[in-house]
Amino acid sequence: MGRNGIGSTGGKNGAGQFFLATLLLWLVSVVFEIVFNLRTELLWVICGGCFFQLVNWVVRSWLSRDPLFVNTSVSLLHSIITSASVVFILLNQSLAKGLDEMFDHSELVGGTWNWAYPALCFSCGYFAYDQWDMLQYRLYSGLIPSILVHHLVLLGCFTLALYRNVTINYLILTLICEMHSIFLHVRKLRRMAGIRDSNTALVKLEWVLNWTAFVFARCIPHILITVKLIKDAHKFGKGVELPLALFGMVGMNILNVGLGMDLFHAFRREISNRRNQENSNHHNHGE
Repeated sequence: MGRNGIGSTGGKNGAGQFFLATLLLWLVSVVFEIVFNLRTELLWVICGGCFFQLVNWVVRSWLSRDPLFVNTSVSLLHSIITSASVVFILLNQSLAKGLDEMFDHSELVGGTWNWAYPALCFSCGYFAYDQWDMLQYRLYSGLIPSILVHHLVLLGCFTLALYRNVTINYLILTLICEMHSIFLHVRKLRRMAGIRDSNTALVKLEWVLNWTAFVFARCIPHILITVKLIKDAHKFGKGVELPLALFGMVGMNILNVGLGMDLFHAFRREISNRRNQENSNHHNHGE
């Protein structure tokens, strides 16, 4: 992947300029809400973006200047912070209200659990920072880069929900998948550090945790949220909430299928490499 700035020429420049323009429009919109509509609670979005940019500078100064390593390290920190926040919010709420009341339709759509709003704002700030970092160092590929589309859709859904103060709790539930993202980022950093021997106990444990989190923290929660939305469809008003939520969840589930296939291919490749290595060792001993 290239490391030139956004302005450099190349096939990806058109996509980069489009996504940079949408990111700037998003930022103007958020600043407008804070300054002119006095939505000071949205300052958490700015805090999130600034915090992760600061972490980026620290990693770049002290650990590595490789843009992909820096980006992945910051993403790992975001996944850890978000996972801990979501678990804290859910435990706190389940103790205060009980599971039945927590997952009631009116609570999921119109209510806001304690700390849910700032947590969502903070994550929204991260996605804006990450979009900027990927654009700045061209950490994307393809004519229509899926990672940039993913971030743009997330920013759109999150920001609309934050402006209108609806479906905040639903969106917090979707962030459970960040628990799986931890292992995706760990695997990426591990391979970048040159630790690729799939025979080690640590790598085997990482794969077990990766697959477990993929099923229980990503696939099952997203499927359950989609089912809940369809089941409660008649309870929604005539606004954009239901179509937007369904569109978002269908997109998430499609991305999960793609991610599952990528994981399976990577897993199979590592198993194949391990077998080739064992056969090679066996052959060398036999000589």
